[in-house]
Amino acid sequence: MMGRVIGRLLIRDNGRSGTESASRALFARGVARGVAGCSALVLLGIGAYAGFPQPPAGGSGNDQAAAAAAGKDAAPFKQIILPDLLIVSPGGLTSQQLAGLSQISGVRNMIVFDGAQIKAGDREVSVIGVDPVQFRPWVPLQTASDQSFWTALSQGQFVASAAARTALGLRAGTAYQLTGSRTRTLQFGAAASLGIGGVDLLVNTQVSAELGLVHRVAALISAPGAGLTKLMARVQKVLGPSGKIVSLRQQQLPVTKVTSGQRPTTYLQLFQTSAAQYCPGLSWTVLAAIGQIESADGTNNGPSTAGALGPMQFLPSTWAVWGVDGFGETGSPDIMNPYDAVPSAARMLCADGAASGSAGLSAAIFDYNHATWYVNEVLALAAEYAQDYPS
Repeated sequence: MMGRVIGRLLIRDNGRSGTESASRALFARGVARGVAGCSALVLLGIGAYAGFPQPPAGGSGNDQAAAAAAGKDAAPFKQIILPDLLIVSPGGLTSQQLAGLSQISGVRNMIVFDGAQIKAGDREVSVIGVDPVQFRPWVPLQTASDQSFWTALSQGQFVASAAARTALGLRAGTAYQLTGSRTRTLQFGAAASLGIGGVDLLVNTQVSAELGLVHRVAALISAPGAGLTKLMARVQKVLGPSGKIVSLRQQQLPVTKVTSGQRPTTYLQLFQTSAAQYCPGLSWTVLAAIGQIESADGTNNGPSTAGALGPMQFLPSTWAVWGVDGFGETGSPDIMNPYDAVPSAARMLCADGAASGSAGLSAAIFDYNHATWYVNEVLALAAEYAQDYPS
């Protein structure tokens, strides 16, 4: 979903190249004794620089809080969030900066995570430390839907980008040494597209604290109703001159249309294809707006006060009527699965007249959530999506 924002994988090998040498370095016995240095990890992006520093020798200082935040099992996938900006603050984001960012007009969601350049064996890699439940809605759709990936991360294993797995020759179930300010031996769980180019490995918050990653070094921001130029200027003002920003908005655009029988790989493809297949004449932007408002504003950390569930916030009684399997899914329709939930929302909206014109669309949205303010917000956000993501 975020695309390959940061262009090169930071796995260096002092002149050696290829999977064989990377694998040999990682498997070598008695390695991973390096210590944290002073130089910064440089992630080279699209006209931008983002710096992840080396972990401090004493660790992040957030061990207890991080340990409490880590869980044993991956929670069900509940949210859909379209990120607009990746920001990096080499010294770590302060509480004052986070408060300022959250107050910027148009910012709906923000997630903060740890990061650093560490050693995997004798190889330098970039790693970020995340809360799996919070981070899951921000990654590409296929990865967000991979339950085994998130279970491995939640249970304390490390996971990798597909490129890093190939370059390092990682094997699922095998233990490897990772060295930040401390060394830990961790089992490799799985690999998938992370959506942030240049990020090699992912660990959960407990492991992040154990490795001593730099606390709150980076963040993702979702502000779908905000003009990109003004948004970036306001974020830069809060961050100051050392903070770096990369726009993700264009990276979310589908490269190709989904044809019959194919499975959407991005959220925008999911919205576009669901509208086209289940409600011709309905703009995909309406589905995207509903998805953002319903499940990405902190209302979907569990059942809503009304008992609604999933990325499109269906009541179970409504789901029993309108829920369908979409895009090759099998079994009973799953209210928590975006591949089922988004097509089902399109189907319900269409039955309520969403494709019949402006009055019918407003009535269908009102039937989805009985509030005039809700109708107005969905239509306004849909208009912003149409402007920001031209078809």
